[in-house]
Amino acid sequence: MISTIPTPNAVNLSQIRLDIRTLQEQLVQWRRHLHQRPELGFKEKLTAEFIHSKLREWGIDHQTEIAKTGIVATIEGKQPGKVLAIRADMDALPIQEANDVSYRSQHDGIMHACGHDGHTAIALGTAYYLSQHRNTFNGTIKIIFQPAEEGPGGAKPMIEAGVLKNPDVDAIIGLHLWNNLSLGQIGVRTGALMAAVELFRCTIFGKGGHGAMPHQTTDSVLLGAQVVNALQTIVARNVSPIDSAVVTVGEFHAGTAHNVIADTAWMSGTARYFNPELETYIGKRVEQIIAGICQSHGATYELDYWQLYPPVINDAQIAELVRSVATEVVETPLGVVPECQTMGGEDMSFFLQEVPGCYFFVGSANPAKDLAYPHHHPRFNFDETALGMGVELFVRCVEKFCR
Repeated sequence: MISTIPTPNAVNLSQIRLDIRTLQEQLVQWRRHLHQRPELGFKEKLTAEFIHSKLREWGIDHQTEIAKTGIVATIEGKQPGKVLAIRADMDALPIQEANDVSYRSQHDGIMHACGHDGHTAIALGTAYYLSQHRNTFNGTIKIIFQPAEEGPGGAKPMIEAGVLKNPDVDAIIGLHLWNNLSLGQIGVRTGALMAAVELFRCTIFGKGGHGAMPHQTTDSVLLGAQVVNALQTIVARNVSPIDSAVVTVGEFHAGTAHNVIADTAWMSGTARYFNPELETYIGKRVEQIIAGICQSHGATYELDYWQLYPPVINDAQIAELVRSVATEVVETPLGVVPECQTMGGEDMSFFLQEVPGCYFFVGSANPAKDLAYPHHHPRFNFDETALGMGVELFVRCVEKFCR
């Protein structure tokens, strides 16, 4: 394994209250239970049943089957006040787990390779703690257990189902266990944290023929190669160098034999950016480039281009709330990391378009324990000490926001 993530110094847990440190063992058990039973988006039936059973056991009001498998728990404080939502995603990925651990996935070809099992355990721990300490906050807490973050996206249908209404949510927070940061680091940033995700598929239709007689053909492979190269000029020459963006072709398929010029070439890829003003621009440039190259060679094309998620943009005031809480909890030299942007995408962005909020990273990598593989890797795992830290961060945000 190659990792540039530093091994964390001993993490001082003294700022995590005793009740939450006592809960740590349960958090680990819940997370491992979920890790063994991963489910893909909108199919999280076992996960939802587990969450439902715990909330029912603790006497917490909740609604089930929202956007198919989503759940919203509602916890009232000691008196009326503001409404804060906490969001946790709960779906897994179509990856075969390679970890040799007692709690490895029992579902062939499916794995919690992005930490959503931990997110769900943290949200459950937060719900349990708040239900036992309602006298420590005012107002209402809505804990949203969301399906299908990995695609096609569960946030938008949950919003459309009214999870931010009755009562109306004033602000929302969420966290992501993050193996790009060491245990003991918290990544909090005002403004754009994660990128918009746009996807495309394109087929180029040329004219096939013999490899020895290219003059009789319109070479789709040649045109496809020109398209791949030309797409890179969007970022290099069309997007301001002040703005970060990425255009990637991840798939390219063409041809069936070494001496046959293919009549079609197929490719797919993704565009990423932080600046919302680029929302329609990159897609237009992608089509202009493909159309121009095809027209100049007498070929045709079909292009599908669509936005999956908008960028994750944090509200300044709620980000400052989270930052102030993080500085209270983290007492290691690693501290709070302000510049922690990633071109990865997240449908938490849809919630943040509706209400002010903050999405933040909780460092979970520990190379000393061989827990630093990247997200979506078949050996992804994280230091479970981060679970209790996540609950402490959420609880303190509730107490500070809902005074």
